[in-house]
Amino acid sequence: MLTEKMKAPEFTLTDKDGNKVSLADFRGKRVVLYFYPKDNTAGCSKQASLFAELNDKIEALGAVVIGVSKDSEASHRKFAQKYSLPFTLLSDPERIAIEAYGVWQEKKMCGKVGMGVVRSTFIIDEDGNIEKTMYNVKSDKNPAEVLGLLEAKK
Repeated sequence: MLTEKMKAPEFTLTDKDGNKVSLADFRGKRVVLYFYPKDNTAGCSKQASLFAELNDKIEALGAVVIGVSKDSEASHRKFAQKYSLPFTLLSDPERIAIEAYGVWQEKKMCGKVGMGVVRSTFIIDEDGNIEKTMYNVKSDKNPAEVLGLLEAKK
């Protein structure tokens, strides 16, 4: 598991339009990097919508929001359009960033055990170091919690 003050793992993934996006592209800004299980599910839709509502405040604090899941670019395009998401969604079907950040874990759902993305958020500072790690976050509470952390460290 990653811890605070560690160098954030670098990655390059594609966004909803097929453009390559790297963590290094955001050097000089704080990055709210959140991993979620699947587009268009109740919890993921709620979390994305709340991040969208807070996006202007987050950007005013010098940070950007980036969401990552295993979903395809096409799925992200529909998801972003459906919920008017103003931030970047990255597709990670090969689990490059998902595994580098340690969010691919064993999960229990309906009595079954399997592997999946554990909803997690990382705040990365302007120099690419992990400022805050949050594993197993609640979809309806995480965006406001992130905003509070960003405000406390402005």
